[in-house]
Amino acid sequence: MAASSGDESRRPNPLPSGLVSNLQSVLASRRPPSPEDAGSTAAEAEAPTAETAADDAPAKPVVLLTCAGGIQSPGLVALVDALVKGGRCDVHVCAPESDKPVCGHSITIRETVSATSVHFTGAKAFEISGTPVDSISLALSGRLFSWSAPALVISGINTGSNCGYEMFHSSAIAAAREALMCGVPSIAISLNWKKDETKDNDFKDAAGLCLPLIHAALADIEKGTFLKGCLLNVGVPSSPAANKGFKLTKQSIYSPAQSWQAVSTSRPQPAAHFMGMHQSLGIQLAQLGKDASAAGAARRGNTQRKTVEVESVAAAGKQQAREVVKKSFRAEFLEKLHKDLDDDIDVRALENGFISVTPLNVHGHVESELEAPASDWLSAAVSVSEEKEAPAT
Repeated sequence: MAASSGDESRRPNPLPSGLVSNLQSVLASRRPPSPEDAGSTAAEAEAPTAETAADDAPAKPVVLLTCAGGIQSPGLVALVDALVKGGRCDVHVCAPESDKPVCGHSITIRETVSATSVHFTGAKAFEISGTPVDSISLALSGRLFSWSAPALVISGINTGSNCGYEMFHSSAIAAAREALMCGVPSIAISLNWKKDETKDNDFKDAAGLCLPLIHAALADIEKGTFLKGCLLNVGVPSSPAANKGFKLTKQSIYSPAQSWQAVSTSRPQPAAHFMGMHQSLGIQLAQLGKDASAAGAARRGNTQRKTVEVESVAAAGKQQAREVVKKSFRAEFLEKLHKDLDDDIDVRALENGFISVTPLNVHGHVESELEAPASDWLSAAVSVSEEKEAPAT
């Protein structure tokens, strides 16, 4: 029996070695872990992976930008760049495809508004064929972006101040007002552009100056302590790098002087240059163009055009001629000198080199009971930003 048992032990295993190894691994995994193994396994389970940590990180607040100067305006580009580099928010942009600075609160109805994606590094952006108010209304509707609502809407950085009664013409203020009417906190930012003094590079400085104010607003919006029922109209002086700091201001009754200038109508170009490749036909069209120009010149004055219309008068049974005069004009805004203004007025603060911050409600002014909370909020926001920017000792 013993010899037989030894012969069986030396008999080769009929199972493949790979299968035997797999069976041994399965059996080992089913054994209860030792206390040392149990402790290390629990520690590994509690340690978060990089992917889990990224998923558990709080989402950044969304900031929606628009600009009355259009999608390619230097102020908008500078503000997008500053916010993206700041890294504290997700930036979305919806702005008109062209400059629309004095549309007021106009909207587009009975016409199609197109939206086209535009590349902005670090931001999602669309240009639309409508007004700045259309931009905010469309973006907040949920049709353009996937989020339900942004934390903050910023209109800017716009070219030219929006002080006093300028706000009624301003598309920049209107866009911020539209957001406020929809229940979203908003800020309008403008650079007090001066011809032959302010440069495009000043928009970058203006964006950097307003960044702490924007970050403070986002922090208080998250805590629910941001100002209620008003937007902030922020004006940056014409030389941002030489500013004297932030100043809470009141809306002035300033209104720019408006001047109307008569302009002459332009004559159509001759048709010959369109047919340069077809000489004979081009000559014929050129002659037709000359004849048409001569006939038009006979009917048109330098600055006006007279049209004679014939009306039928049934009662008298006669025809009566009526002369219609058409003239063309262009409006221009002229700066006015400001005298005897309080230093706390928006336009005076800008002229003195301060960054003006004016709270406005949807009606264009601020209630007296909001002045103290607005002053306290601005003081706190500025002091916090100064502490963060102060070098460590």
